[in-house]
Amino acid sequence: MTRSFLTAPDGTTFRDLNGNGVLDPYEDPRLSPEERTDDLLGRLSLEEKVGLMFQTVIEVGDDGELLEAPGRISKSATTEVVVGKNMSHFNVHHIQTARQAAEWNNNLQELAESTPHGIPVTISTDPRHAFVENSGVAFSAGPFSQWPEPMGLAAIDDVDAIRAFADIARQEYVAVGIRAALHPQIDLATEPRWGRQAQSLGHDADRVAEFTAAYLEGFQGDVLGATSVACTTKHFPGGGPQKDGEDAHFPYGREQVYPAGMFDYHLRPFEEAIRRGTAAIMPYYGMPVGLERDGEAIEEVGFGYNRQIITDLLRGELGYDGVVVTDWELVNDNHVGDQVLPARAWGVESLTPPERMEKILHAGADQFGGEECVDILLDLVAEGRVTEERIDESARRILLVKFQLGLFDDPYVDVDAAEALVGRADFREQGHRAQAESITILENVERDGVPTLPLFAGPEKVAIYSENVGADALAAWGTSVTDPADADVAIVRLGAPFEPRDDLFLEAWFHQGSLEFPPGLVHRLLRIADHCPLVVVVNLDRPAIMTPLVPFVSALAVDYGSSDAALLDALAGVIPPRGSLPVEIPRSMDAVRASREDAPSDTENPVYPLHYGLSLHGPAALR
Repeated sequence: MTRSFLTAPDGTTFRDLNGNGVLDPYEDPRLSPEERTDDLLGRLSLEEKVGLMFQTVIEVGDDGELLEAPGRISKSATTEVVVGKNMSHFNVHHIQTARQAAEWNNNLQELAESTPHGIPVTISTDPRHAFVENSGVAFSAGPFSQWPEPMGLAAIDDVDAIRAFADIARQEYVAVGIRAALHPQIDLATEPRWGRQAQSLGHDADRVAEFTAAYLEGFQGDVLGATSVACTTKHFPGGGPQKDGEDAHFPYGREQVYPAGMFDYHLRPFEEAIRRGTAAIMPYYGMPVGLERDGEAIEEVGFGYNRQIITDLLRGELGYDGVVVTDWELVNDNHVGDQVLPARAWGVESLTPPERMEKILHAGADQFGGEECVDILLDLVAEGRVTEERIDESARRILLVKFQLGLFDDPYVDVDAAEALVGRADFREQGHRAQAESITILENVERDGVPTLPLFAGPEKVAIYSENVGADALAAWGTSVTDPADADVAIVRLGAPFEPRDDLFLEAWFHQGSLEFPPGLVHRLLRIADHCPLVVVVNLDRPAIMTPLVPFVSALAVDYGSSDAALLDALAGVIPPRGSLPVEIPRSMDAVRASREDAPSDTENPVYPLHYGLSLHGPAALR
């Protein structure tokens, strides 16, 4: 049972979190978050303060129960980390239903009340309102309303649309007890091969800064409060310029480079995030190579270990005093089944886990992402290598956010209300509309003065040859045929090309390497176009090289995560697509290889430049 609310002699109702029957200042809802933080910090043991400084994955039981054994990815039983290790920040992974998630939250918060001071749990999540399913990056929507990936929100190019998405996502998160978002991801996608572009907002720094402001407003509000979701803006100081586009999750992608000298360009969205009061900031794994600022060489270690980046730049120059949480697993290797992913200890691989942790704290970080090794930090304090005053500095920042969110006053949710709100019909409809509107039309060939798009303009149904488009969605518009020779039109959905890899844990889920379609696929599409008008739609999680397709397609479009129904609504003009490219589409891989990783729109003579997109209404026109 949860500890009941008590009433103080003056009539104040409060939660008796430490069970002493007295209204202590940290339990007093009338005091400011700062006052309550100061009081609680002085009461906590070293072990309780250290527990605050770790955030890792725990998983949800099928019926919302707590899992008391290691999960698919999580390493420990729930009671072990909450009670045994005094941890109170957890990243939730797979959620099947809103009821399950809400029940789990309430069970988890009840367990947290059994700890000495009843510190509530902060549940965080990676993005989960779109289509990508990658346990290292994001989750598909499941019971939540489904929207295009953030790149698609950027393609709509409307700050009000981003604010509306963020507000709906906030409501759905809060309903099930998720109170921290491990997003927005505001890295500038200047390197076309980089595998994390779908969750970015493009590479136009000024526009991404505007989007960031709207995103934070929708999730956090003007100030953090009892209906807010605290955002962790990432990945400082911008994770886009990865050498050759390889991702820094993996040893071969550890180097981050600035051949065009545009380090400060990548800072612009973060400057806006700081102005807008982001609750937390996460540095990226990348290791800067050959970087100088103000005549000073920047140490070639991962940004999470880098004092010049976190303390001197972020806290000093930019004036940020919020929480800094590292990206996942900078201290220990991650073993899952028979696969391993080395600790992302780039530049400090030779250091031991305690030495890595000490360097991260010296750099200025507050919380260790993906770790639960509280014993290492306790040993560092016992050995005099880390002071308790340094622990207090981080614990204070972390506790303050919990108080601002109102978690100490009531972390529980209404399970029935969560089930009614999450995935509500009007939320899903707005998500469907955004999916359709984000579609970006790149080619729309006219035949006898009539453009290919919009499709299905006549009253009769047409014969449609399709690939990767569901029969149920097609049935509203035409009759499916299996031979292009029998079709009035062909619609083919493609994923952007990538090189499959599966050696390291998580690697198979990351799309990396060449952006070129294989020649056999191009030849097969050409043969389809010999029989009927061909509409090709490419899922733009990275900017595919579309040059070979342009000569023979009748229409070419890109999506950023959309259902078949939303795509067909866009192609038919029922919901007019209004997307414009948040990144450029390069002409060739040679142009990509010759471009500079940190420079926006840097490939020579791109097929489609930044912000390109055609309208379906009237003559095709560049938006």
